[in-house]
Amino acid sequence: ITLDKKQGGIYMKINEIFENKDLVFSFEIFPPKTTSSVKTIYNTLEELKDLKPDFISVTYGAGGSLVNNRTIELSSLVKEKYGVEAVAHLTCINSTKKEIDYILDNLKSKGIENVLALRGDIPEGQTLRGDFKYAYELISHIKERGYFNIAAACYPEGYVRGRDLKEDLMHLKLKEESGASHFISQLFFDNNYFYNFLEEKDKLNIKSSIEAGIMPVTNKAQIERITSLCSATLPEKFVKIVNKYEHEKEALRDAGIAYAVEQIVDLVSSGVQGIHLYTMNNPYVARKITESIDSIRNSINKKRVV
Repeated sequence: ITLDKKQGGIYMKINEIFENKDLVFSFEIFPPKTTSSVKTIYNTLEELKDLKPDFISVTYGAGGSLVNNRTIELSSLVKEKYGVEAVAHLTCINSTKKEIDYILDNLKSKGIENVLALRGDIPEGQTLRGDFKYAYELISHIKERGYFNIAAACYPEGYVRGRDLKEDLMHLKLKEESGASHFISQLFFDNNYFYNFLEEKDKLNIKSSIEAGIMPVTNKAQIERITSLCSATLPEKFVKIVNKYEHEKEALRDAGIAYAVEQIVDLVSSGVQGIHLYTMNNPYVARKITESIDSIRNSINKKRVV
């Protein structure tokens, strides 16, 4: 059941949020380690809830089994305990349809209606098995089942560094045709790459809404780990900030927050449909950024209020 916004309700399907807001603002969190209690994230969720995100996505926890999947547990907690719509990440690499259906059945039983469908990283040194090689195959499988609203990932600088962006855009088109209703981008630090990406996807008549993924960098080790895992380019002014304050923890944290806010202000002022904040489970950083853009967020969405 979807409640009407005029009645003060919440939207259950994320595509409905995009249809009824000019700017969607959301967070990503990750499950605690399997050796820790899920209660370790309660305080984080309590603070994030107060910031009134449109939804919170929950990453597919590393090491989680089909039987004890922290993503399902945490997604249910976000929605039922904290009253925020949840999007559960789901990866398909090395999974069978039976295994994926087991997870989808569990998500449905918990009232989770939104899934971020991903291929996932190919395990190093392992032989591929299972029924899925690409995210669009997972999207198509979920779509056939009905019930779920499906999000997917996109890559403003390409999924693989140096690969032709047009190839990634064709995959994006295929994901949309398979049933994805909106996309969340990988993080980036130069908005020009995102704007170029939007121009190129328009040429392919890709109509789905796209959220810009923003990650505030708060320490040098973090950025080194990130850039080793993805193809994000580091602009010169960003590198200067990191090098200047790398040994001053609070200074780098605040500079990273300021840089993220500058990115967001530029993006939303240019008409970007949504901002997805990679919080790294850090409510302080999420709060500082949210408070910095509150008036802007309200200004953009105020015409939707009846």
